Amino acid sequence: MKNILKEKIAKFNPNENGLRDHGIFGLPFEEKESKIILLPIPWEATVSYGSGTSLAPNAILEASQQIDLYDAFKGEFWKKGIAFTSNKFDIFSLSKKVSKKTGKYLKKYSNSKIDTNLQQEINLSCEKLNNYIEEKTTELLNKDKFVGVIGGEHSVILGYVKALGKKHESFGILQIDAHADLRNAYEGLKYSHASIFKNILEIQNVKKLVQIGIRDCSIEENDFTKKIGDKVKVFSDADIKREIFNGSSWVLLCEKIIRELPEKVYISFDIDGLDPMLCPNTGTPVPGGFSYNEMVFLFEKIVESGKEVIGFDLCEVAPGKNDWDANVAARILYKLCSLVK
Repeated sequence: MKNILKEKIAKFNPNENGLRDHGIFGLPFEEKESKIILLPIPWEATVSYGSGTSLAPNAILEASQQIDLYDAFKGEFWKKGIAFTSNKFDIFSLSKKVSKKTGKYLKKYSNSKIDTNLQQEINLSCEKLNNYIEEKTTELLNKDKFVGVIGGEHSVILGYVKALGKKHESFGILQIDAHADLRNAYEGLKYSHASIFKNILEIQNVKKLVQIGIRDCSIEENDFTKKIGDKVKVFSDADIKREIFNGSSWVLLCEKIIRELPEKVYISFDIDGLDPMLCPNTGTPVPGGFSYNEMVFLFEKIVESGKEVIGFDLCEVAPGKNDWDANVAARILYKLCSLVK
């Protein structure tokens, strides 16, 4: 496979990557010879506000063709090989079917009526998807691939984190997000995007959750973080901005964030962690958030710290009527790929 990779690199003109009918970032690589495998999960079965996240993987793939490959910090990291992989079934079509059920369910739920049959069907469909993602990512990890998941809604990462839990004895999660996502369930749905990190914290080998940029948090979630203690560390958007307004700097805050992380780190990037000017079509935008360059700087500091990034995801991108959200997401995705050792 190394020979195939070398041959493709030798024939590839990195200055014309956007002009060719290739894969992600205009690269000519396939799964078999690539180190970094991006798994698209076009799923939005539990969305509670805006829709469109199931369209994200294809939109990001298309927008990625326009990214120039030069990276001042990590050089030619793309030569490790980066490729989209395929799924065993049509997740997008299944998502549409389940979303219709969710719409019917929520219409009754909003009237204080719970259709337990629909509730069970939706939860079961989400569980089956999680099981598939665990199986698929385990298969890739066993081939010594580095996996990045591209959602879809944030709930799709549970199976992947379970797979990482079987491979690594101990690791932490850096969650970049506007929302805490720590509810027991949301609108009665166990595998909701709003309860993903409550579910993840039940995975034994996940030792620490560091949340940054949080600016929407329920009373239930706030009480939970106080009760669980040091296992969850929250750097809210308000606290971060308050420190900066009082004279601190982003570099010092990055150092504080990184000190909270264990040696092995999984990065979960919800696009709504950014300023909504950068992702106006995401499902539940919230004022505030990070700039693109703040995130790039944080990534660089993580690399400099010597922490090992063992996986990542990029979720909750909704393309909207133009390419802006997908364009920003594709650039975040490229920077996430640069973190792979």
